[in-house]
Amino acid sequence: MADEKLAKLREAVAGLGQISDNEKSGFISLVSRYLSGDEEHIEWPKIHTPTDEVVVPYDTIDAPPEDLEATKALLNKLAVLKLNGGLGTTMGCTGPKSVIEVRNGFTFLDLIVLQIESLNKKYGSNVPLLLMNSFNTHDDTLKIVEKYANSSIDIHTFNQSQYPRVVADEFLPWPSKGKTDKDGWYPPGHGDIFPSLMNSGKLDLLLSQGKEYVFIANSDNLGAIVDMKILNHLIHKQNEYCMEVTPKTLADVKGGTLISYEGRVQLLEIAQVPDAHVDEFKSIEKFKIFNTNNLWVNLKAIKRLVEADALKMEIIPNPKEVEGVKVLQLETAAGAAIRFFDHAIGMNVPRSRFLPVKATSDLQLVQSDLYTLVDGFVTRNSARTDPSNPSIELGPEFKKVGSFLGRFKSIPSIVELDSLKVSGDVWFGSGIVLKGKVTITAKPGVKLEIPDGKVIENKDINGVEDL
Repeated sequence: MADEKLAKLREAVAGLGQISDNEKSGFISLVSRYLSGDEEHIEWPKIHTPTDEVVVPYDTIDAPPEDLEATKALLNKLAVLKLNGGLGTTMGCTGPKSVIEVRNGFTFLDLIVLQIESLNKKYGSNVPLLLMNSFNTHDDTLKIVEKYANSSIDIHTFNQSQYPRVVADEFLPWPSKGKTDKDGWYPPGHGDIFPSLMNSGKLDLLLSQGKEYVFIANSDNLGAIVDMKILNHLIHKQNEYCMEVTPKTLADVKGGTLISYEGRVQLLEIAQVPDAHVDEFKSIEKFKIFNTNNLWVNLKAIKRLVEADALKMEIIPNPKEVEGVKVLQLETAAGAAIRFFDHAIGMNVPRSRFLPVKATSDLQLVQSDLYTLVDGFVTRNSARTDPSNPSIELGPEFKKVGSFLGRFKSIPSIVELDSLKVSGDVWFGSGIVLKGKVTITAKPGVKLEIPDGKVIENKDINGVEDL
């Protein structure tokens, strides 16, 4: 039955003119692995907590010598790659998420370019920037990148693969059934980065320029900046792969974690966990770290493994309903590749290296006085003594970036805030200070305005009378 399905699918895919032969074979390979059902199942008793040799504590590694030439030589072995395939739709924006304004009028992309420019300028190095787009973000990104035409850094863009969504009941590619617009296709997750780097020619280009490592990170993680200590460590220890992990908080219990399994380091995602052990997986006592998706990978090792077709990462089936049609997307994650590389390690880094902006509540954090912006680097305010950030929950009225910005005359001071929960039609004046635990709830149909300069500490506010 599976063979029959695959043969029909293969025939239908062969007739799709919109994608390359590499994409067709990559897609068929993914589907045949999925249909064969030979996914390895995790045997729970075999899971071990990694030692400090496997997940290296960041504060135990040596800093490279403070020597300009040595640092320049180190940086010249590096390329930075940002995953730029996501759209800003969840935050109410059109186009790539990386062009949302984060702070002082700068977008994610502006900050990334500024950071690399200041690094190259300081050390006389030549660290290039690569953007991996999806077919959803490609055209917009090319237009946006034009504004950096006079930048001193080399900026390369390439696309990750474009795979057809599969109509679930017939198991055929949706585009072959007449769905030829963008909705018929999907980008198959960031695990696709390795073959796409190769197929685009960018991998060979980097190797020809003497690059040895690529630092991969999500474009919306403001903490993912080049770290000389990590780069130096990997080059000296000849680690082919390094995943940055950081201690879990209750907000991160669903994040993937690193385990030692049958003598190798491996990523364990919640989807792989047997139902009986999900609570155990979410425990921050047993599984203390999670994957930040900041990855450092040796370029020669990528070439070797892609050429050998050895990167068989766990398949993540993603069923969706689009325009009333049930479709299936098969995806992979870049972090899951860790087990195929030699001398792969995790690095337990400070939380400051994980500052993603997934929602407007995260935007409020990075736009507030909790952070400052210098040379494109977002730095935490030392006046805050608590190492963790305040927890912020904003109601649906704040979900879209436009409406979020409209509801604040200026972003309140939150250096001494523990938690904030806002619901209903709430508007903030300028110069407001929030401290401790604050809840603000507007009654249905009532507009609640917080006046300029108000200091609110450990209070539940349900109406003007509580101010």
